[in-house]
Formats: sequence, structure tokens, C-alpha cells
Amino acid sequence: MSGNGKTAIVTGAGSGIGRGAALALLAEGYGVALAGRRAEALEETVTLAGAAGERALAVPTDVGEPASVRALFDRTVERFGRLDLLFNNAGTNAPGVPLEELTPEQWQTVVDVNLTGVFLCTREAFRVMKAQDPMGGRIINNGSVSAHAPRPNTAPYTATKHAVTGLTKSTSLDGRKYDIACGQIDIGNALTEMAARMADGVPQADGSIKAEPLMDLDVVSQAVVHMAGLPADANVQFMTVMATKMPYLGRG
Repeated sequence: MSGNGKTAIVTGAGSGIGRGAALALLAEGYGVALAGRRAEALEETVTLAGAAGERALAVPTDVGEPASVRALFDRTVERFGRLDLLFNNAGTNAPGVPLEELTPEQWQTVVDVNLTGVFLCTREAFRVMKAQDPMGGRIINNGSVSAHAPRPNTAPYTATKHAVTGLTKSTSLDGRKYDIACGQIDIGNALTEMAARMADGVPQADGSIKAEPLMDLDVVSQAVVHMAGLPADANVQFMTVMATKMPYLGRG
């Protein structure tokens, strides 16, 4: 059982936002199942948690594979007894090439992780949360500012993040009868391995290359903890947290 009696699953927990959120939830007393493709990266997250790592469960998972996702949720319930929070965070991107040069395989890879993965995990969360006592729980989806405005040459990523917004809304509606709340956090330029290149310059809508400001990852982690910790009768439906001066408002 977890330190505060609550249990979470975090996908993409081997690096970046997922690792930061998992560590923050462990620090708050949650029992946390860490899901990700790379076992060694998940174990590194457990080590970084220190003593709180005793409440962590590393489960190598491919979120795009139904059987792998089912095994993740079964192992979580077996270890902790229930599930209070799912953070759908795992994501990937395609090469930043012109749209007409993308291959169907590159497109499908992004869809499988960013959209189908969120659906498969959400489906399993519903299965668990509606059957447990007390019934219910919370799902937080990692959207992106790309769920609102695209960067150049990011059609697969932008399309899937827009789709996640629709899935968030449907999940929020369909979860009501099971006391399942669902919200979305849209993140802009948190300092992770994936986003570090922003400081060196990234393509802008006008064709230029410009450096962009970044924010501390802990800001995002604490935002997830805040959303997770709300009482059952309250929900952050959508939250945008971003570097104050990033060129998001006014893109294009």
C-alpha cells in the first residue's frame, strides 16, 4: 500500500516529464507504477526516488500494445490493490520533415503512442476504477501547446495532440457515471532532454530559427500533483503551463 493510501500509474516514466511527475507523486506519498519501454530507465527513476522508491513498481510497457497495457494495469492492482490516478504522459514525435515527405510508418508510430496509447490506458483505467471500492479515480492526459497551435513540420504530433483533447473531453463525460474525473495539462517548453534543443534554436512559423525560453521541469511536476490532489468533486479540465515568454501566443 502507498504512503498516503493512493496509487498512480505514470506512462513514459523513464525520462522527462513522466520521470518528474512520478518522482513528485512518490514524494507526496503515492504508490506509483512506472511504465515505459526501457526497463533500465524506469529503474533509474526508482533509484532517483530514494527511500520513496520502495513505493514504486517498474513495469516495462508498450502503450500501443493492448496486451502490454492490460499487464501494466493488472500488475498495478496486484501490487497496490487499487488505482486512483492515471497520468497518460508517454509520447513520441516524427522527424521534422515536410509533410509530403513523411512516411505512413512514421505517421502510424506517432498515432500508436500518442493517441492509441492514451485510449488503451484510459480503457484499462475505466475497467479498474469502476470496479473498485470506493469507485472512481482521476485521469490526467498530457496534451501540449501543440494541441492548440502547431509548430512547422509537426503534422503527426500536432494531429495526435488535438485528438487527445477530444479524447479528454469524451473521457471526462463518459467517466462521470463512474466518478472518474479527466483533465488535460498542456505543457510548453519544460526543460527536458527532448526540449533542451529549444535553447539552441528551433524553426518558427516565419521560416526563421530562434532560441526559445524554457521553464524548470519541477513546475510541471507540481502542476500534475496539484491536479491529482483535488477532491473528487473538483477537476482541472484544462491547464496550460508554459515558459512565460515562449512564442506560443502569436505563433504564425
